[in-house]
Amino acid sequence: MPRLLTYNVHRCLGVDKKLDVARIADVIAEQAPDVVCLQELDVLRARTGGVDQCARLAEHLAMAFHFNPAFAVESELYGDALMTPWPEKLVKKGPLPTVRGIPGLEPRGAVWAEIEIGGHRLNVINTHLGLVPREQRLQAAALAGKDWIGAAEGPTILCGDFNATSITRPYQTLARHLDDAQRRLGLRPSLKTFPSSFPAIRIDHVFVSPDIRVTGASVPASPLARAASDHLPLVIDFEIDDAA
Repeated sequence: MPRLLTYNVHRCLGVDKKLDVARIADVIAEQAPDVVCLQELDVLRARTGGVDQCARLAEHLAMAFHFNPAFAVESELYGDALMTPWPEKLVKKGPLPTVRGIPGLEPRGAVWAEIEIGGHRLNVINTHLGLVPREQRLQAAALAGKDWIGAAEGPTILCGDFNATSITRPYQTLARHLDDAQRRLGLRPSLKTFPSSFPAIRIDHVFVSPDIRVTGASVPASPLARAASDHLPLVIDFEIDDAA
């Protein structure tokens, strides 16, 4: 049964202020996922020692990866990645829309790969939305449109850090096109991932198409996971309908 993990790793900087790529890899490896979707990775950035965190994590996990730099300053990159040990190919990566005139907004993007798993082809899109509701609405509409979800044929998963709870318009926009994996399971209360020290908010989500059956969900909260990042990972177990 395949397993997906989505995780905002906070540039591998833990709540204890320790920068530790290997610790993040250990948190991920404990869950033995088939698909890993990560947000907030630094690649060759001075602030995190010039390490290519994406390549380093993929090496630890023995997985192939695709990285989308949400923004770049010369050779320094920051963004999101999708990793898997299964056969895969990159479908698309690129920016999401933003709003002008608001200082301090970070560029945002998404990365989409097609993965061959369990005899099926699975579309996985990983993203990280902004912090301002107006930009979130634009970004959710783009993801729901013809260039992303609208272009995906067959089993599809959209996941990541949406910086939006289930009562917000960006969440509701996406939930009109794909189902919230936790809602599929009828989880009450829902599994929350932020902040890692005392998870009280649900802003990390997994959305699935109708041909994906969600069989389980969990939020690993070991002492290791609570320390490694300011988010906890969200793990979803699923099956793909044979009719797909």
